[in-house]
Formats: sequence, structure tokens, C-alpha cells
Amino acid sequence: MRMGFEDPPETAERTLWGGPVGGELPSWDGPVGGDLPSWGGHVTGEPPWGGPVTEERLLWGEPVSADQLAAAERGYARCGPAERLLWERLSVFEGAFGRDAVHEVCASWTLPPGTILAVLDRLVPLALLPVDDLFAGEDDVPRYWMPHPMRAVGARRLTERGDRPDLVLRHRRWCVKLARRAADWWQSGRQLDARDLALRELPDLAAAMDPTTAPHARDDEAGAAVEIAVSLWFLWVVCGRVAEGRTRLRHALALLGADPSARALWLAAFLELESGRPEEADPLLVQAWAAAVRDGDDGALGLLAHLRGSTALYQGRTRAAADEFREALALMGEYPEFGPTRHACWAGIALALCRTDPEAAQEALDQADLDRESRWSWRGRDRYAEAWSYIARAELAAWDGDLGRAAEHARWALREHLRMGSAAGAAGAAELLAQIRVSTGRRDAAAHLLGAVDLFRSSVFDTSYRPAEFCVVTRARSERALRLLLGGRELRYAYEEGARRGLFTLAGEA
Repeated sequence: MRMGFEDPPETAERTLWGGPVGGELPSWDGPVGGDLPSWGGHVTGEPPWGGPVTEERLLWGEPVSADQLAAAERGYARCGPAERLLWERLSVFEGAFGRDAVHEVCASWTLPPGTILAVLDRLVPLALLPVDDLFAGEDDVPRYWMPHPMRAVGARRLTERGDRPDLVLRHRRWCVKLARRAADWWQSGRQLDARDLALRELPDLAAAMDPTTAPHARDDEAGAAVEIAVSLWFLWVVCGRVAEGRTRLRHALALLGADPSARALWLAAFLELESGRPEEADPLLVQAWAAAVRDGDDGALGLLAHLRGSTALYQGRTRAAADEFREALALMGEYPEFGPTRHACWAGIALALCRTDPEAAQEALDQADLDRESRWSWRGRDRYAEAWSYIARAELAAWDGDLGRAAEHARWALREHLRMGSAAGAAGAAELLAQIRVSTGRRDAAAHLLGAVDLFRSSVFDTSYRPAEFCVVTRARSERALRLLLGGRELRYAYEEGARRGLFTLAGEA
């Protein structure tokens, strides 16, 4: 499965099966039968070979012809009452779904839980396509996707029957549980599984995060939208989807009728920081602290201390950052049930001190190993924190003069950040590796890495983004050395070559 930052926002919600993008809902006010309903689509022009004009409609962003709709209507007409009812209800799914989702969302007294899966088996050859979108380690269970023509027929009939509001609400409740499951997997150490689950189900989760499509008052459903967005904090912060998470959370919070929770405000502040706007994060941190005190959410206080440490580290206030991360450790429970882990705090301390107090940084890394080993059997590994800790290890190895070991640590951090989808982490690790390459005389390799990072950052962040001070210092050191070693034209060519080859390729070759 591809990382979150590899796809543009308008197509990223469509994962492996080429399904619909969440939030694009057509109008179901057309006639039943072979005539085309008024979906507001488009008509294609005359084919170049002189054949008849083919009328097409855009449904969920995909063209669907009149013949396809007519075929779907004929298939619907051949079904029995139970199959028709399930066909209609399955139209609420934006992407692929499994049998457990069908059981939870579509079962009712008219489709009893004990018989609905048998009805599903009869419906599969008529209206569904099997998909293979399971990720590594997942149970081998069948999953399906409803093609757009079938979904259009089912959605229109569901609306005519009057059942759509109830099914949409049940679908949203299922999405809330799905987001919670992904968050639990992340905290338990199944981080790659959590990311893959969230990305695969993102079309449905995205629809549930839009309160404007709710059948009832928007503020009634904004709470569920905020909860889903907050549960998926790791997808936005860690996996390279900062802009999307910021947009979705701000949209849901704007429609929320009640005061937002401390965790929602914490995430809003975190996303501002990850967007390179620490000044926008500060007022949200103040509001989040007040909300945590108001609600008695002691767990949120640890989250806020960690975020204050991250903000200080971003700004280059290393001593303040280390102090805030230590406070976060004191406020966190033994097994934090949400948000950054204890390992992330130790890694933050090591990053803050690795250039000014190497002994204290090494002590933090040693303590992280001890702290982590005592919890591995319970909570699993925090790969994201471990990738950041290896950047600190690379700095310490370079400080000791062991450039070979430093390069190995930086390369491992680069590959792991790319694997997780962390754009900021991958760029920082690549720039550190470039600095080490300059120190070992591999000037072309260093320039290639910096050129790839430039293209990488510009593809993920907007033009106003400014990297953390830690990365700015690393980059300045490398560029200063390269300008002394290479001429302007030669350096520019090396940058362009690195951008052409790309960071993923260079990470595999480094």
C-alpha cells in the first residue's frame, strides 16, 4: 500500500480498488427504469469513428453510461425482495467493505442478522465485485465493492423507500468504531496495520467526517465527525496527510455546536505545528489546556506537554523542549491509551540535546530502551518514535567521529520514515544523511539527496512551510560545504539529478 503523501488529495481517498471518493453524492431524484435520472452529469461528444453519441453521467467522479445504468436496473429487477433490500443498503458504502461491515450496518428486523450473510452470498454475482485489498497479517476474509451503476440504482431505491437517513446514521456509527479500532491498533504497536486500515477505509471515513452530508442537523453529526478525525490523529500527523487532516478537522469543528474537547484542540494545534505554523498552534494550546481542566481530562495534559516540547524543538529552544518532554513523561500513564507514547518523549529529549549535551541525549536513548523493553510485551513497538531516535543516534555517532555508523543510523531512519509515511521525518533524515555524505567526501551523493528533498517537500507542503530549526541547521551545514566543493552549475545539475531520481530511489541506494 502506498504512503499517504504519495497521492494528490483529490485521489488519495481512493486506495487499492479504485472506488469512489467520499463526500461526492449525486442527487437521486430521477425516474426509475431505463431513463436516465437527473444526476447532473455530462454528455460526451461525437466519437471520432462516427458512431452514435453515448450519454454519460458523472457519478462519484466517474463516468457511467446509460447502458450501464440500464443493465444495473435489469439486474435489480431479477433479484428477490431480500436481495433488493440488501442491494439498496449496500449503496451507503463509499468504498470496499467486508462481511462484518455488512452485518453491522445493514442487518435489521427485515434483514435478520442470522440470514443477511446468506443473502449477501446470493447478491454477490449480481451486483458486487470481489476485491483483494487485505494488508499483510490480516485475516483472509472476502471483501467486496459495488460498481457505480449498481450503487446508483441502489441509492435511488433506498431514498425512495425512505430508509436512507437511518442507514447513513448506522454507517457513521460503524465508521466511528472503525476509527477507534485503528487508533487502538496504533497504540498497541500495530502501527503499519493501523495506517493500512485507515487508508483502505478512508473513502467511508471521509464521508463520515463531513457533517454536511448528515440526514439530520449538522451539529448533531459534527461530534461524530470530530471523534473520527481525532481518532485518526496518527494518519494526519505521522503518515504525511497533514493538510487533509487539518482541513477535515477544522470543517468538523466549525459545525460543532458544543465546546470542543481538549483532544480535538490538541490535534488542531499539532496539525498547525506540522504545517509549519507554530504561531497558530499557541492559542489552540491555551484553549486545549483550559478544556482539559474543564473536563478533568488528565491524559490530555500529557499530550499538551508533549506538544509544547515538540513546538520548542521546532523553534530551536532545545532546553525548553527537553523540560517539556520530561513533564510529559511525568504526566503520562504507564501505558498511554491515546497519542504519542513515552518512547516518543524520550526520543524528543534525545533530539533536543544531541547537539549540545551528548551525554544527556545518550542517557535519554538508554532510558527509552529500558522503558520500551519493559512494555513491549504489552504495547508493542512505536516505529515512529524509533525512527526519530535513530536520527539522534546518527548525530551522536557523528559527534564521536564514527561516520560509518552515523550513516547507517541516518539511512535506517530515512527508510523507516518513508515506510511510515512521515514526510517531515524523511526529509530531516535525508538532510542529515547528506551532511554525513559530505563529511565522507561523497559530495555528489549528498547533493542528490538535497535535490530529492527539495522536490519531496514541495510535493507535500505548501510554499509557506518552513522546516524545523533542527533541519534548517543541518541543511545550512551541508549547503555551505557543497558550495565550497562544487561549482554553481555543477551543484545545480547534481540537485536536478537527485530530484529526477527521487528520494525513494536514493533511500534504496544509499
